Amino acid sequence: MKRCLLPAGLLGALIALAGLPRQPFGGLPVMVEKAKADDSGKAVRAPAMPMARDPAVAVAEEYEAALGKGTREALELFIARHGDDPLAEKARAELKRLSR
Repeated sequence: MKRCLLPAGLLGALIALAGLPRQPFGGLPVMVEKAKADDSGKAVRAPAMPMARDPAVAVAEEYEAALGKGTREALELFIARHGDDPLAEKARAELKRLSR
């Protein structure tokens, strides 16, 4: 029985090696080789996220937009959103002026 195991083992190893014709010994798998072939030689960077806006600038722009509308509703909305901001005091003063 020992004689039959050796040829069967060799046959199994040959079949296993025959199933990997695209991967050379000591080489990289085919997909990696293709990826390397497609590269133009330059490092590819992931797209960067844009920098976050300065919150103070965003609030100032919203205040200017509310003033541009010139309505009570726009100023009240600004105050509701940014009640703690110093521009909210200006918006309150503008609301008083509109009430007159």
